Amino acid sequence: MFRTVLVAACVVLAGSQAFALNKRIAAELERLDPEEELEQRCDVEALSRIDAARRDMTPDKVIAYTFAPPEVKGNTIDADGAVFRSRGHWYHLRYHCVTDASELAVTDFSFRIGKEIPRSEWDRNYLYP
Repeated sequence: MFRTVLVAACVVLAGSQAFALNKRIAAELERLDPEEELEQRCDVEALSRIDAARRDMTPDKVIAYTFAPPEVKGNTIDADGAVFRSRGHWYHLRYHCVTDASELAVTDFSFRIGKEIPRSEWDRNYLYP
């Protein structure tokens, strides 16, 4: 639950411009355990990268673990079962994210957007409009 609230807060705080990591978001992230902090930071980075790369999309939510748990090794997370929401539609997402030791600065990030997830699959995967 806190995970969902934090990502929503990050999106609201970041505004419609790039989802920059501001001091308030950074302070919230630092209150989490290290693995959760890493996932949240990388989710915010995914929002920013998708927003910058796709003018036809307006991402407002990323979930790293919908179809498979993310693989975490140190400051690296591979989220092959992630999803994101844009304009009321959900899409499959894979991302690879590496941060520095503070887990606040992303040093390497790549992603791939997959197919749209049919509305008929939302309920069983806990997705919402």
